[in-house]
Amino acid sequence: MPIDVTAALTADPTVRAARWTERDVILYHLGLGAGADSLDPAELRWVYEKNLRVLPTFAMVAGQGISAGAVTHAGLNLPGIDIDLRRILHGGQSVTVHAPIPVSGSATLSSRVSDVWDKGKAAVIVLEQSAVDSDGKPLWTTAMQIWARGEGGFGGAAGPETSSTVPEREADKVLVSPTSPQQALVYRLSADMNPLHADPDFAKSAGFDRPILHGLASYGVVCKAVVDGLLDGDPTRVRSFSVRFAGSLYPGETIETAVWRDGDTLTIVATCPERDGGPVLTHATMEIR
Repeated sequence: MPIDVTAALTADPTVRAARWTERDVILYHLGLGAGADSLDPAELRWVYEKNLRVLPTFAMVAGQGISAGAVTHAGLNLPGIDIDLRRILHGGQSVTVHAPIPVSGSATLSSRVSDVWDKGKAAVIVLEQSAVDSDGKPLWTTAMQIWARGEGGFGGAAGPETSSTVPEREADKVLVSPTSPQQALVYRLSADMNPLHADPDFAKSAGFDRPILHGLASYGVVCKAVVDGLLDGDPTRVRSFSVRFAGSLYPGETIETAVWRDGDTLTIVATCPERDGGPVLTHATMEIR
């Protein structure tokens, strides 16, 4: 069986060193569409080394990130897990930021499979990563949910029940983020080289009309939109950001982000207007400072 749950959950964490520079940060932000207006000071702070800021979602790709360490062109290859790329989808993502991410730096990354849930026709694999600096001070913790089609039915726990409650009022803010036709080709240079995001034939074999934008790119686009639109462009105000990926997005389509604020908690829904408001991100919350 491709998934040996006991082996996956009892394996020792994978520990490695990661380093990044301001160029990595700039490339990541470019992959999110930052700098589209190169004369806008608000955009330059994401793509120019002078006064450069770092989005908290950069944690997913810093030093090549957890996806680059686990996902290869052959498939998902982890202790107890060996699954073809065509059978996996990124189901959800969260990041908790313990300290501001520096524009250049290093960290020790520890990655492990923290849960494997049985959804019947599929399995959900939860990959957890923690990062600490050279003094052992926590920088961030992430959790990635991987949906593995056809790998369920092994009799395991189904995982926690989650609900998506949106306030019964108009959104406090609606943010519009166009994407570019080449955006997936730029974003993949930061970490995830999965051919699903570049190769038309591969995408068709996986059931898509053409290559799709990375879920983590949509995640970063929405985070940037919220930071720009509600947090005065200050990424250090984000404590945590958790989402479920609800639908694919083709490069060149638009992400429309509705935000409801309740104190330090933001409820977020991201949709695609070109698809009659079809969902892109749901079950999304951001805790802010």
